[in-house]
Amino acid sequence: MTLLDYRPPTDPYLDILYRDEAIVVVNKPAGLLSVPGKDPAHRDSLWARVQRVLPGARVVHRLDMATSGLLVLALHKTAQAYLQRQFEQRKVHKYYRAHVAGRLPAANGVIDLAMRCDWPNRPRQMVDLIAGRQAQTRYHVVRTEADFSEVMLFPVTGRSHQLRVHMQALETPILGDKFYADAAAFAAADRLLLHAEEIGFLHPLSEQPINFHCPADF
Repeated sequence: MTLLDYRPPTDPYLDILYRDEAIVVVNKPAGLLSVPGKDPAHRDSLWARVQRVLPGARVVHRLDMATSGLLVLALHKTAQAYLQRQFEQRKVHKYYRAHVAGRLPAANGVIDLAMRCDWPNRPRQMVDLIAGRQAQTRYHVVRTEADFSEVMLFPVTGRSHQLRVHMQALETPILGDKFYADAAAFAAADRLLLHAEEIGFLHPLSEQPINFHCPADF
């Protein structure tokens, strides 16, 4: 990413969907970093914006800069540890909505392809069945049009760029994906059409299930 590449959206500047004494749930826009980058020009991020309102906010998980949707932050250390443990133990329910090029091989399926960083081309990731780490995604096709399909994606593991790489591996890249789509699929949308639409977990204080839903705007 160069300095000229990073133009994070500012309208709305911060879209808080829920807040209590332990957590805050935000709708992250596409084009905004989840956390600050190393370069001073990349300090603007969702976390930085939340901290301006809630200085004690702590990172729990992240979304790719190009991905929009639900992001949960903790408001104290105990809540952060409680939530992160659920992510590590794969107890967090979540799904994403995407528009992908073409048609998937079935209405429902599981993609089980190990992945690793494509070091010469980072931050790109790649499938590597020998040296990669386990990566698994479930998918469900919502509808199929002439040139694209709308899908729900359920990441079982949480590898970097996992959904984007797995969709590319099926030759159905996500529309607007500058890293993994072919020229036609990249040009088909003015942003990455991938949105974190739903997330559910046990609340750090009540230890009862809590769920959030935020429809994609595409």
